[in-house]
Amino acid sequence: MFKNQPKGLIAAALANMGERFGFYTMMAILTLFLMSKFNITGTEAGTFYSIFYGSIYILALVGGLIADKLRNYKGTIMVGLIIMAAGYVFLATPSLITSKYIALAALLVIAFGNGLFKGNLQALVGQMYDNDKYRDKRDSGFQIFYMFINVGAMFAPFMATWVRNTFVKMQGFGYNAELPGLCHQYLDGKMAEDVVSGRFTELATSVSGNMPANLGDFATKYLDAFNTGFHYAFYTAVVAMLISLVVFIASKKILPDPKDKVKAGHGMSKEEIRQDAKEIKQRILALMAVFGVVIFFWFSFHQNGLTLTMFAKDYTLLGGIFPSVESFQSINPFLVVFLTPVIILIFGALAKKGKEPSTPRKIGIGMGIAASAFILMAVGSIGLPMLKDVTAMGGLPDAQKMTPWFLFGVYFILTVAELFISPLGLSFVSKVAPIHLQGLMQGGWLSATAIGNFSLFLGAMMYESISISVTWTVFVVVCLLSMIAMFTMVSWLERISK
Repeated sequence: MFKNQPKGLIAAALANMGERFGFYTMMAILTLFLMSKFNITGTEAGTFYSIFYGSIYILALVGGLIADKLRNYKGTIMVGLIIMAAGYVFLATPSLITSKYIALAALLVIAFGNGLFKGNLQALVGQMYDNDKYRDKRDSGFQIFYMFINVGAMFAPFMATWVRNTFVKMQGFGYNAELPGLCHQYLDGKMAEDVVSGRFTELATSVSGNMPANLGDFATKYLDAFNTGFHYAFYTAVVAMLISLVVFIASKKILPDPKDKVKAGHGMSKEEIRQDAKEIKQRILALMAVFGVVIFFWFSFHQNGLTLTMFAKDYTLLGGIFPSVESFQSINPFLVVFLTPVIILIFGALAKKGKEPSTPRKIGIGMGIAASAFILMAVGSIGLPMLKDVTAMGGLPDAQKMTPWFLFGVYFILTVAELFISPLGLSFVSKVAPIHLQGLMQGGWLSATAIGNFSLFLGAMMYESISISVTWTVFVVVCLLSMIAMFTMVSWLERISK
């Protein structure tokens, strides 16, 4: 799998793996932290989450513009890592985060640092394959790069949870996810007396080892322990950023540098000279077309953290290796790591026979695979009651719930679709983007992701207001239309990318 790949690939992948570990450490606990720390609703916390998540990808466009203007990708990447580390330190320090808006400011600092880092590192990886020696390895190289990202994402949530729970234990308490909300409810005087003497007292006794003499003191101390544990969990992201920075600095000499390509007196590389104005325009138009299509993939795929998670909560029977709703979030990164070598082997075998699909065709196939995942969801959800009816009955009886393996199968199919689209899309951008716009075009790809992410709330609106089966059918239609659009453009895109 690693044979005949440029030697800088692994170094870049390890730098990105550390950054992703830090990022997903935070993302695993961010919404819960905001709700517990500031006593806000899930809807309000979700708004902050959306602003942050969208800003990360939008600011990648700014980061690409900066790097392209300075012709200094490596310096921009290092500054991005340092800014991210500073943002995480900001977020991890309890005395600094005194309001939700200060927390949002810390998140936006992290988002800006990520914008400087993410797209530009991808641009550097793409530049490795401008060498004729490695040109035919571009797709597999980006698949390997993508796999390393998910190694970091795979373990990050476990580390964040361990740090938080360990600190809570050090304060003499056990962990219980329901207690922060109950503590706020008690302190606000909004708790019914039967809940005070019943469930709240029961849980307080359970995590304390004995019945607290004063429930008000217990609520204050438990919230302080819980929230401080969250803060300290963010420090694992700081450590991960610093590791990524060390790895990048140690290996930056073997990474490509666009400045080396610039000829004295011309300011342009050989590749840029060959790209006349008409060709550059065609390349940009081709990339814009692909960006427009993948918006709908991310709108559908990232439902894994929204409506698919809600489905796990409302309609799925938990147990066994899926003891909680959160456990489903580990499926995708595990499958990416497991399936990436398999996909590479399949494409390699097809290449030897001269039958490997082009990158645009692979993206179109990925859209079709994503549609099949939602077809499975739509068919499997036929006959399930609407969410308002489930809520009215106090929850769906276990006998009517779906097996967790049904949802596992959907995640499996979506992961295969992701491997056809996300790493190969990065590869396509690096191949087609004009030499002097590498960072900007990688930022454009990430901006398309951002637009898809900003649209996620539409899935939640449908989930809560119409038939569950019809909701998934909407995503089937979106994915199929995207697939048709992609296949319509394949010949043109293949010609541009040659």
